[in-house]
Amino acid sequence: MDEILQMVINKDPNEKEFHQAVSEVLSSVKPVLEKNPEYRQTKILERMVEPDRVIMFRAPWMDDRGEVQVNRGFRIEMNSAIGPYKGGLRFHPSVNLGILKFLAFEQVFKNALTTLPMGGGKGGSDFDPKGKSDNEVMRFCQSFMSELYRHIGPNTDIPAGDIGVGAREIGYLFGMYKKLRNEFTGVLTGKSLNWGGSLIRPEATGYGAVYFGAEMLATKNKTLEGTTCLVSGSGNVAQYTVEKLLDFEARVVTLSDSSGYIYDEGGIDEKKLEYVKMLKNVRRGRIKEYADKYPSAAYVPVDQTQEYNPLWNHKADCAFPGATQNEINAKDAQNLVKNGVMLICEGANMPTTPEGVDLFLESGLLYGPGKAANAGGVSVSGLEMTQNSMRLSWTREEVDQRLKIIMHGIHKTCLEASEAYGTPANYVHGANIAGFVKVVESMVDQGLV
Repeated sequence: MDEILQMVINKDPNEKEFHQAVSEVLSSVKPVLEKNPEYRQTKILERMVEPDRVIMFRAPWMDDRGEVQVNRGFRIEMNSAIGPYKGGLRFHPSVNLGILKFLAFEQVFKNALTTLPMGGGKGGSDFDPKGKSDNEVMRFCQSFMSELYRHIGPNTDIPAGDIGVGAREIGYLFGMYKKLRNEFTGVLTGKSLNWGGSLIRPEATGYGAVYFGAEMLATKNKTLEGTTCLVSGSGNVAQYTVEKLLDFEARVVTLSDSSGYIYDEGGIDEKKLEYVKMLKNVRRGRIKEYADKYPSAAYVPVDQTQEYNPLWNHKADCAFPGATQNEINAKDAQNLVKNGVMLICEGANMPTTPEGVDLFLESGLLYGPGKAANAGGVSVSGLEMTQNSMRLSWTREEVDQRLKIIMHGIHKTCLEASEAYGTPANYVHGANIAGFVKVVESMVDQGLV
């Protein structure tokens, strides 16, 4: 196993997030390989860590001042053994090949857990939609899609949204694809309801994470009712995590963005959440304005000199990281354990560093890794694809019920896989093993391709 990780590092030494994702999976699947030596003979691991293909291109566009800007676009088509490539597009200045490869690699296992026929992929650009006008965002999306359209399709690769890519961006991308291909197909998910979208899709990742957290607590005969919860982020995932936690009668006391976080001891209720949605989705403002609107809340700006994030240093019962990768380091993990948190359920992708994960597992608290806990988003994307293929729309209640069933199934699969391979209740190993086995068996069936 060590030689495979070293091979990955030697090939791409600067892709630290990708190394981290591969290392986590390799450490989990060792007992699977010991039971099935034929997987090693067919070089399954070496094949899995190499994408089927990597697409990189320029995306030039003109800003409102008439100046030409040039960004870089990517699409990582990682693995299609169990279905067409499926995964989001991220528009953020931090986007690079290593981050997208890590996300695509995680997506392969996440999609396998959903029981839906979807492979794994990821894409995006270093374009930053923050502070851009609608026209600038539209011009960039049209430029981006003018290359991407060659590589995607409803039976080939179906992108969705991610950080920086919401309903506005999906609309502009879909419009350009439709113009270039002269066809109306379900090539993107996260679409608006008027033109092929699914009810519950915007809510799905946040709702799914809460459903998964509730399943985990049920194994200890506990519920979310009356718990105090820390939530990071203030975008789509965080907003709907809070919304569903309120349905479960939990108290949410934090939200954040890249500038800092707010702590509202009285709890973020439905009215306050509606303000957050308006602030972030319509006005595209900063979370600091929440504290201006509700003076009882405290705002804490980001302090780069600190070795930890104070958001994770409050007394609480549950934590739902919903911002970005590696937002919880070892010190943050220590603080969460010290403050009595009994459940960590990841709405973001790989938000905890390896050192933090080790601390959570050693402490014995309930830890739901992102590839299982946040699979609700891609699950409902899969349901949107199904509705598009059938040319019909399900009701909100029907989609929500299917989401609950999927998250219950993912939880059950993770528990069963972890027990079968000697690490009971270890959701990290369970998620990695269950997803790995499904993908590997499919790859073996399909031969050396």
